[in-house]
Amino acid sequence: MPREAEPSLNERQFILQALQENLRLDGREFDQYRPLELTFGDQYGVADVTLGKTRVLAKASAEVTVPYVDRPLDGIFNIATELSPMASPAFEVGRPTETEVLLSRLLEKTVRRSGALDTESLCLVAGQKVWSVRVDVHVLSHDGNLIDAACLAVVAALRHFRKPDTSMESGILTVYTPAEREPVALSWLHSPFCVTWSYFGDEGEIALLDATWREEQVRVGSCTISLNRHGEICQIAKLGGTPVEAVTLLQCTNTALTKVKEFSSFLDKKLAEDIKRRDKGGLMAELSAENDR
Repeated sequence: MPREAEPSLNERQFILQALQENLRLDGREFDQYRPLELTFGDQYGVADVTLGKTRVLAKASAEVTVPYVDRPLDGIFNIATELSPMASPAFEVGRPTETEVLLSRLLEKTVRRSGALDTESLCLVAGQKVWSVRVDVHVLSHDGNLIDAACLAVVAALRHFRKPDTSMESGILTVYTPAEREPVALSWLHSPFCVTWSYFGDEGEIALLDATWREEQVRVGSCTISLNRHGEICQIAKLGGTPVEAVTLLQCTNTALTKVKEFSSFLDKKLAEDIKRRDKGGLMAELSAENDR
């Protein structure tokens, strides 16, 4: 299996010595994210997130299917991740790496198991027909901190997505096209986000937020905290063998809550801008035409 090129001993020593002098290679503060960008596609449910040089694309889709036997009143919700060789030479098609398995598990725990999406609202006919919602995550460029970028992309894609409207008459289910009826948004309960810390030093005494790919190769451990803007923690994943002081972990959690609130406000702003952009050709255009007359 291909492996990523590991940093030389000189590179490792340079990065660690710079961190001990409170310096990062790109000049950021220890608790500062790289420039974050989020764009939505023309089609509902497509979110493109760029975090520094890391880029993740998420696409949500839905289809009518049969529910699971043990959950006849719940719809189906799945998240599929794909790390192609285009993102990094270490990734192979059809052979999941440790990075891909970890990414899919954390997204599963953060978004699906936390009940962010109300799966009961996806039920159409109890025990017979439900909506199956799927989010495909494509990593286009890998420069560290895939988890945070991918989680933001998944949440953004789901909140932006619209499923076809349906009706039930005389036991017959009708699924309407967007031309017949306006698609409806998913029933969304809360927006969880991931915040990943990387630890450096012999005892993990140095904590960095949003580590780059080069910094990730030198770290001795990491911790991904998933929570929403209300401070409700969805999961905490501590990886790496180096222990971390409890006080340090609490400080990281408090900072993570601040960052999650910033993510939530950022996403709300982008969604509002997208709604405004789409309205230009509809009701807004009609009103402006009336005013012109």
